[in-house]
Amino acid sequence: MKRPVEEALVALWNLEERGRNQYAELLAAISGGEGPALLEEMEASGLIRISDAAVRFTREGHRLAERLIRRHRLAERLMHDVFQTSEAEMEKMACEFEHILSEEVTDSVCTFLGHPPTCPHGNPIPRGECCRTFRKELRPLVAPLTEFEVGKQGKIVYITTQHHTRMDRLNALGILPGSVVRLHQKRPSIILQIDQTNIAIETDIAREIYVKPV
Repeated sequence: MKRPVEEALVALWNLEERGRNQYAELLAAISGGEGPALLEEMEASGLIRISDAAVRFTREGHRLAERLIRRHRLAERLMHDVFQTSEAEMEKMACEFEHILSEEVTDSVCTFLGHPPTCPHGNPIPRGECCRTFRKELRPLVAPLTEFEVGKQGKIVYITTQHHTRMDRLNALGILPGSVVRLHQKRPSIILQIDQTNIAIETDIAREIYVKPV
């Protein structure tokens, strides 16, 4: 598939995530001056449908776009969590990786990162087969706090809770992305140390806190 087609698929996916699908907006998001011809080609290839000034994916177009987005956002996670690159470098490398990673390598990266649900910007990462079957061929770099080893120190990478009150409580305790914690015990409750303070949290909350060893 030509790279301009892939970039247009990604642009349409990003628009749809914001509840948008207007033809004019998609044209504005496509780089270069070949927008109308490119979209016409994509429609002829069965990737999109254009009607009433709107653009929508076909099933095949959606499948291809989902794979591209998955590769891009996993690459962002890899650059951010493992290599700790700058925002600009992270985005540059992710844009390259989305076009070249195979499905097998993509699943290996996902497993290595602990099947992250979101990219560093908070956007959802489409699930892959490895996420559904929880393959364990590679030891995850990032894992829920409940799977962390007692006595080890780790940095919180992301928190997946959807409860605002729970997130507010964790923030008030200093439990937020970037914080370094030490796990003291898992039973009967989870006890963490942040700086010189010990904090007890419930197991269901600990499952939503993802850490990597430091």
